[in-house]
Amino acid sequence: MHVAWGARNVRVGGGAPVVVQSMTNTDTADVAATAAQASALARAGSELVRITVNTPAAAAAVAAIRERLDRMGVDVPLVGDFHYNGHKLLTQYPDCAQALSKYRINPGNVGTGRTRDDNFAQMIEVACRHGKPVRIGVNWGSLDQSLLARLMDENAARAQPWEARQVMREALVASAIDSARRAEQLGLPGDAICLSAKVSSVQDLISVYRDLAARCDWPLHLGLTEAGMGSKGIVASTAAMAVLLQQGVGDTIRVSLTPEPGGDRTREVVVAQEILQTMGLRAFAPMVVACPGCGRTSSTFFQELAASIQGWLREQMPAWKEHFPGVESMQVAVMGCVVNGPGESRHADIGISLPGADEAPVAPVFVDGQRTVTLKGERIAEEFQAIVDDYVRRRYGGAAQRQPEEPTGAARGRAG
Repeated sequence: MHVAWGARNVRVGGGAPVVVQSMTNTDTADVAATAAQASALARAGSELVRITVNTPAAAAAVAAIRERLDRMGVDVPLVGDFHYNGHKLLTQYPDCAQALSKYRINPGNVGTGRTRDDNFAQMIEVACRHGKPVRIGVNWGSLDQSLLARLMDENAARAQPWEARQVMREALVASAIDSARRAEQLGLPGDAICLSAKVSSVQDLISVYRDLAARCDWPLHLGLTEAGMGSKGIVASTAAMAVLLQQGVGDTIRVSLTPEPGGDRTREVVVAQEILQTMGLRAFAPMVVACPGCGRTSSTFFQELAASIQGWLREQMPAWKEHFPGVESMQVAVMGCVVNGPGESRHADIGISLPGADEAPVAPVFVDGQRTVTLKGERIAEEFQAIVDDYVRRRYGGAAQRQPEEPTGAARGRAG
């Protein structure tokens, strides 16, 4: 089973490929800025884009953002992120409720006591009325305090009490599952529910999601919240999610990177894609294999060529994806010396072995394992790029080419 989110047809769970998503950081009330960033994220490969809906002005802007994206030819589903006042915004702004493809509800931020139950019910009823799926997203920075207090009391009565951290993990899992069951009781179909339980520690994330996967069959959204900046955020997110994905846990992912000042928000999309592609779970763009360099590679030319080719390949993908099905699985090798260069180039679909220090100033090119031509001179980069382009058109451009089946990710059979 799976959920198909309206006409935009994004499937989650039930053996569908793991979905990449991201989130804007613009003021949602700024229609132009939010639509521009959502478009950039979608064009980078984000298959879902979440936007903050926190004020009446933001809710009033959602339909206009959707319309602007549609005019731009950007069909990416928009997910509304609601906290505290989502019950009011969804009921007072029906155009917002309809324009969104999915709602994200944090059960820890919908109120307290009876008010919490009523507010949660209002949001689920809106989702049912408009036929929208819901992600119930728990976060240990905003956990339901009444639930946590109850579990703490129960733990204190144990003959052998758990550690406080273990109680916190149980509270996350229980909040997500209890909220999902309540949503079903209110009429939301089980195949329109997705769960998440965000933490900022690698080991906590692994433990919580293993428990969630063992105790429920709803699709799971993975992501290390507050992962951090730069390499730290990338390493932490990869370490946590790779373990779970390898075990078949996880149906959608986000790499929550803190952007560098003025940095590109799309970086988190590329990292998420690279996690899935290097694990063999999805294919998004041709990958470049390049050696790390050593004393044999005193020139930086191979590094520059590898970076240039990788960037060029990604730039070509919007057009290539439409005209050359299967090209996203292509491997290109750019190697820096004779030690492993020829061998790695033969293993790739197409590769080049550049000369290292004191080696003959020639660069053999290998296509489908066979040495085809040797390049030399000042235009090696341009000539190799032309060879790659010709290879793509010849191998993937035939009308009879069949698009290969994409490997699925967490094929646990969960409904979406």
